[in-house]
Amino acid sequence: MEKFATVDYIIFVIYFFVVAGYGYWIYRKKTVGAGSSKDYFLAEGSLTWWAIGASLIASNISAEQFIGMSGNGFEVGIAVAAYEIIAAVALIIVAVWFIPVYLKNKIFTMPQFLNNRYNETTSLIMAVFWLFLYVFVNLTSILYLGAIAISSMAGGSETTFQVIVIALAVFAIIITLGGMRVIGFTDVIQVVVLIVGGVATTYVALTLVSDHFGLGKDVLAGFNQLMVSAPEHFEMIVDKPGPEATLEGINKYLMLPGKGMYLAGFWIVNLNYWGCNQYFTQRA
Repeated sequence: MEKFATVDYIIFVIYFFVVAGYGYWIYRKKTVGAGSSKDYFLAEGSLTWWAIGASLIASNISAEQFIGMSGNGFEVGIAVAAYEIIAAVALIIVAVWFIPVYLKNKIFTMPQFLNNRYNETTSLIMAVFWLFLYVFVNLTSILYLGAIAISSMAGGSETTFQVIVIALAVFAIIITLGGMRVIGFTDVIQVVVLIVGGVATTYVALTLVSDHFGLGKDVLAGFNQLMVSAPEHFEMIVDKPGPEATLEGINKYLMLPGKGMYLAGFWIVNLNYWGCNQYFTQRA
């Protein structure tokens, strides 16, 4: 595997300081409603639609997708895209039916919603539950996966891995100092990097496939070779395994259970994720 060259380290450091510096600069400029929780969570309505949209995407795409979902795609195929296909419809449902309720009742956190709908005890239980979930599951997994990706490319030791985890945590703290206003605008930079990086990664991967099969560095040739060598990876529905199915085939079906995933469970996951998740209700 190719390791980081000097230019890669330079780009990485520049990116770190540009995004962190931009976030800190916005934080220093912030004046309206400074210090209030409403300003911190909602940026007092100062974000533009494109900043909010970029922030939604940047908050959704992280190491979980670049490593976890890519790994699922390698193992099962593009059927894993069902998560995002249903998400597109779920977002419309959330925008039309969920968000108007939140706006009408001035709700920007889920515990707040439960307090209005039920009582303070229910609200407190959810607040504590999600606090532990974010700290011990979401945050730790993202830091861990991100550090694995960077460490493997940099060829570092266990000590390097630990330093990267700390650096990522510090980076996150810096760009969230000023709350939603800072996050919204720094996420615009993140989205551009994600899109450019994703396209570049796809291009490099397909040219490597093409080169491996002696077809030269041709993106289309690489894509066509994938369709010839692994046609089952381009099926959007995983077939239900029969009596003679292998353990691998059964595991694939358990991960993405055929047509049922489009009709049942994925809707619950997506509506909860996009409609009741602090990341997204806060931005919306």
